[in-house]
Amino acid sequence: MTKKPEHAPISGFPVVDGEITVGGIGLSRLAARVGRTPFFAYSRALMTERVRRLRKLLPAEIQLHYAMKANPMPAVVHHMASLVDGLDVASAGEMAVALDTGMAADLISFAGPGKSDQELSQAIAAGVVLNMESFGEMRRIADLARQQGIRPKVAIRVNPDFELKASGMKMGGGPKQFGVDAEQVPDMLKELKTLDLDFEGFHIFSGSQNLRADSILETQEKTLALAMKLAEHAPTEPRKVNIGGGFGIPYFPGDMPLDLGAVGEGLGNLLPAFRDKLPRAAVVIELGRYLVGEAGIYVSRVLDCKISRGQVFLVTDGGLHHHLAASGNFGQVIRKNYPVVIGNRMQGRETEEANIVGCLCTPLDLLGHKMSLPVAEVGDYVVLFQSGAYGLTASPTAFLGHEAPKEVLV
Repeated sequence: MTKKPEHAPISGFPVVDGEITVGGIGLSRLAARVGRTPFFAYSRALMTERVRRLRKLLPAEIQLHYAMKANPMPAVVHHMASLVDGLDVASAGEMAVALDTGMAADLISFAGPGKSDQELSQAIAAGVVLNMESFGEMRRIADLARQQGIRPKVAIRVNPDFELKASGMKMGGGPKQFGVDAEQVPDMLKELKTLDLDFEGFHIFSGSQNLRADSILETQEKTLALAMKLAEHAPTEPRKVNIGGGFGIPYFPGDMPLDLGAVGEGLGNLLPAFRDKLPRAAVVIELGRYLVGEAGIYVSRVLDCKISRGQVFLVTDGGLHHHLAASGNFGQVIRKNYPVVIGNRMQGRETEEANIVGCLCTPLDLLGHKMSLPVAEVGDYVVLFQSGAYGLTASPTAFLGHEAPKEVLV
């Protein structure tokens, strides 16, 4: 019989006295500190270590930016701002949080295909870099900036003519709402020369959630080549080229962690040619999920243990309204299980095959399907790993009127 694939080992949350710990605090004590379940908990130490490892294995000249949409909790953003070289936002709300960290405005970039005039006006006044997604948006920025008497920093978000192969979510290549098609960028740069805009560079983002170093390197090579080609049409040499990220984390059985060392070595081999062509352009890698995804857990409490036609169901006080991605309803074609444990029964317990469901009146509210777990009891804690990114704020929290979960940074 072929052995079923297993989840990648989770080593960031040590087990002490049969319980997982977060930042050195046992799960039961942490739950008492929070005051109720469900809740998300994020580890400062794991975020710090992830940035340290990136600094070690990527070329020293690479600048790291944190994409706030992965986890915009203010405490998380403040912590990340102390570790990275810039922040990337996707709304005026995120921009306000980013500015509150004290990060210099010109180290904050604002992307998104549907920025309102109000958002553009706020960003111009704040002095952040605007990633322009269309000709129309460029003209609106120029008009709004003229009204304020400000010359804003702008970059062109490019929709490349290639995609990041084997990525979980493709953000470039083909027709897209994101960015300006690469073949249109020379004309946009020509028009930009006639406007009172301060050209910062390019933002070229192809995809996300990729675990293959060879795919990432192939895309980085094409991205750098495209940036060099487009720079020939620019009014000035780019000051920054954001080559996106795409670094994935292992969620599902059989997933293997990204070989970050191979990415760093390969990128180091690509940079000399780029540097010869564009010596003053900083190269930025923008990461969200890879920085915080593995540093978070989602904790719910078992409310009921029941058997239905031979199958065990652990009914929890959590659900897809808090963690849509774990339910499989946030981009999965075929639903797969996140790594899940009974967080207070980590040692020496009889196991059973169980389904983990939430408290909502919908069959979509499934957090774990036929998983081998220690036999649980009412009051035990169900822990979903890999929950530091695209958790709470990517979920329909208003669905059925349940109270929102708490978040803590430990």
